[in-house]
Amino acid sequence: MESDNERRGAPCLSHLRVAIVHDWLTGMRGGERCLEDFCALLPHAQIFTLFHFPGSVSTAIEAMPIRTSPSLRWVERWPAARRRYRWLLPLFPRAIRKFDLRRFDLVVSLSHCVAKGAGEGQGVPRIAYTFTPMRYIWDQAPLYFNRERIPGLLLGPMERLLDRLRAWDRATHPDRYLAISRFVAERIHRFYGREAAVIHPPVDLERLPEPDKMPHGGYYLIVSALAPYKRIADAIEACRRLERPLVIAGTGEDARKLRALAGHETQFVGWRSDAEIVELYRRCRALLLPGVEDFGITPLEAMACGRPVVALGQGGAKETVVDIDAASGAESPTGIHYHEPGPEPLVAALEKFERREREFDPQTLRRHAARWDRPRFRAQIRKALEDFASTTK
Repeated sequence: MESDNERRGAPCLSHLRVAIVHDWLTGMRGGERCLEDFCALLPHAQIFTLFHFPGSVSTAIEAMPIRTSPSLRWVERWPAARRRYRWLLPLFPRAIRKFDLRRFDLVVSLSHCVAKGAGEGQGVPRIAYTFTPMRYIWDQAPLYFNRERIPGLLLGPMERLLDRLRAWDRATHPDRYLAISRFVAERIHRFYGREAAVIHPPVDLERLPEPDKMPHGGYYLIVSALAPYKRIADAIEACRRLERPLVIAGTGEDARKLRALAGHETQFVGWRSDAEIVELYRRCRALLLPGVEDFGITPLEAMACGRPVVALGQGGAKETVVDIDAASGAESPTGIHYHEPGPEPLVAALEKFERREREFDPQTLRRHAARWDRPRFRAQIRKALEDFASTTK
C-alpha cells in the first residue's frame, strides 16, 4: 500500500541509494543516538565517517556497512587517538571531501564538524542534520584555544589556521539544513546565512523507566563529555561551596583538569553503561546543566526518570527546561534556570531549587519528556527526507 508521500510524488526512501555521513564514530553520545534512528529509517544505506574505533558504538550502528577515510585510517591504529583525534582538525575538511559519493541518490549528513561537506561538487542532493556549526572555530573557540591550553607562541599560528577553517566552513554547504534546535538554527543563520528547519532529537522512553517513589540519593548529577564548553568546573565549585555531593559520569579531554579542581564532594565515575546511567538519573536529586547546550538530551532523559534539572538558561535548555518562575497554566515547571555562567549564579540556583524542590512532580516531568519521544522523531525525519528527495528528482 502506498504511503501519502508516495501518492503525492515523494520517493520511497527504500528505493534510494543513500549515503549517511557522520563525522567520526568513537563513542555513544547524543549524535550517535540520532544516528541509530537514521540507520533504522535507512537500513540499506552505507555509513561514511572519517574514522571508526570498532566496538565504540552500538550494535545497530556497527551492523551497517561503514566506510572510513583512506587518508585517516592510520588514526585507528594511533594509541593516543581516542583522546587526541581532535588535534587533527586541520586534516578533516580535505578528508571528508575525498569521499566519492557520486553513485548515490541522496547524501544525508549528521554533522557537528565537517560531515556537511561530504559530496560537495559531486552532483548528488545533500541534506545535513546539523548538531551545531563547528563550535571549535566559531563562538566557542576561546574555550578551546587559549593560553591555559596552548603555549602563547602557538596562538598566532592557531588563529590563522582557524581563519582558514572558518573560510572553508562558510563556503561549504549542503542543499538543505535541518537543525536540532531553534538555537542551532539561529547559529546556522548567523554563521552561514542559511535557513534551517528544526527537528528536535529523540528521547528513548523505552529504556527509561517510569518514575518510582523511592527517595533520591541526595547527590546532584552531571552526565556529560568532559569538554571545555560544558563548564563542568562551575558545577564542581558550586557544589564545593554548598558542600553538596556531585556525581560526574563521563570522560573527555578535560578529565585531568577537572579532577584536580574537585574536592571530596565530587565523585567521578567515568564512562557508564546505559543501564547504569539510568540508575544514576533515578537516584539523583537533580541533573545539572552548567554549559550552553545545542539541544541537550540528558535533561530530557533525567525528566523521563522523574528528576528535575538546574540549567544555564541559554541555548537548547530554553527549549526543553521549563523554568519554575516561567511556567504557566499550559506548562508545568521542570527545572530552574540561571542566566549567567559561573559558579556564583549556579550556587544561587541550587539554593532556589532546594527551597522549592517539592514543587516538581515526577509524573509531570515524565509527560514533558515524552513530547520528544523516538516515534515522533522518526516520523519527522522520514517526512523531511522524503520531501527533500521529491524536490530533487
